[in-house]
Amino acid sequence: MRLLSVFLKCVREQQRDKWLIGLSLAFAPLFVLLYYLMTGGTGSTSYALLVLNQDVPAARAEGTVLSAGEEMVQGLREMAYPNGDPLLRITLVDDRTVAEARLHNREAAALIIIPEGFSAALLAWQAGDTCAGSDLVFVGDLSNPYYTVAAVMAMTVADNYVTLTSGAERPVNLVEAPLGASEARSEFEIYVPGLLIMAVVLLVFQAAMTPARDIESGVLRRLRLTRVSSFEYLAGTSLWLALVAVLSLLLTFAVAVACGFQSRGALWIAVLVGVLTSFSIIGIGLIVACFSKTVAQAFIIANFPLGFLMFLTGGAFPLPRPVLFSLFGHAVSYADILPPTHAVIALNKVFTLGARFADVLYELTALVLLTTLYFAAGVWLFQRTQMKRG
Repeated sequence: MRLLSVFLKCVREQQRDKWLIGLSLAFAPLFVLLYYLMTGGTGSTSYALLVLNQDVPAARAEGTVLSAGEEMVQGLREMAYPNGDPLLRITLVDDRTVAEARLHNREAAALIIIPEGFSAALLAWQAGDTCAGSDLVFVGDLSNPYYTVAAVMAMTVADNYVTLTSGAERPVNLVEAPLGASEARSEFEIYVPGLLIMAVVLLVFQAAMTPARDIESGVLRRLRLTRVSSFEYLAGTSLWLALVAVLSLLLTFAVAVACGFQSRGALWIAVLVGVLTSFSIIGIGLIVACFSKTVAQAFIIANFPLGFLMFLTGGAFPLPRPVLFSLFGHAVSYADILPPTHAVIALNKVFTLGARFADVLYELTALVLLTTLYFAAGVWLFQRTQMKRG
C-alpha cells in the first residue's frame, strides 16, 4: 500500500513537469526517425565516388573496339548489397579541380582517374607486351573515414577488371594521391577537428543554465526593476559565454597540440569558426532557458539539443550526407541546418588540407546565416518570455 502511495506521488509530481517526461519519451524515437532519414530510409549506405574517365577506346586486331574505361565504370555501378541497393554512387566528372573541390567539401568520398591510354595498355598486355604501363589514380582525403571504404571497393573492382581483361596480374598500377596532408594524419588527428567543435557545442549547458540561474534566484526579476535593458542583459551574458567558448577552444587545441596534433592551416580561421558557432549555441541555450524554471530543468532539457548537435553534425562521428539539393555548387543535406555541421567541415579543411579563408568562405557564410537565425530566435523568445516588465 505504501509502495502504491509512493508511485502515485511520483505520478502527481510528474504531472507538474510534463515537459521533461515528454522529452524523455520522445528523445530516442526521434533519433530513430532522424537516422532513418539520414541513412536514406530502408536502404543501406552508399558511397559517393567521382570518376574522371579520360580513356580513349582502342581497336583490337580483329576490328572490335575495347572501351575499358566505360566497362570499368559499369562494373563500379554494378556493385550492390544483397538487396540490390548500390554500394557506390557513381558521378562522372570532366574536371579534376572541380572534383577535388567536392572532395574538400566532403560531398564525395573519393575520385578515380582513368588515364587516356587505359584501353591501349590492356590490349598491349593481351598481346604480350609486358612493358606497357598505365596508372589508375585514386584521389581523396585520407582523414575522411568514408574514403577508405569507397577506395577499397573501387580498387577491388578495378583490380579484378584489369586482371580478367588483360590476362595478367597487376598490368595497371593503382596509385593513391592524398589531398593535402591527409596521408600523414594519425587516427587521433582525424578526430581533433570534431572534438574542437564539441568544446564549443558543450557550451549549450552553460548557455541554458546561466539565464536559468538568474530566473530561479530572482536576479532577473530584480534586474527588470532597474534600468538594465533586455539588450544589455543578453549582450553582456552572450559576450561572456562567447569568451568562454574561445578559451575552451584554445585550451582544447593546446592539449591536442601537446598530444601531437599538427595544424596545416591558420589558427585564427579556426577561432573565427568557433566564435560564430558559439553564438548559435548561445541562441539555442537561450531557447532552452525560456522553457526552464530552474537550473536543474535547464540542464536536463539542454541534453535534447546536445544530442542533435553531437551526433548529427559529424562532431562525434561521421554520418552519411544524403543530398537534398545543390546550392551554389554545394550539396545540401539534412544536417546542414545545424551550424556545427559547417564548422566541422571548415576545421577539417583548415587543419588537414591547409585551406585558406577563401577556401572555407561557403562554410563561414552558412555559419553566419545560421548563427544569426538561431541567436535572433533565442533573443526574441527570451525577451518575450523572461524580460517583460510587469
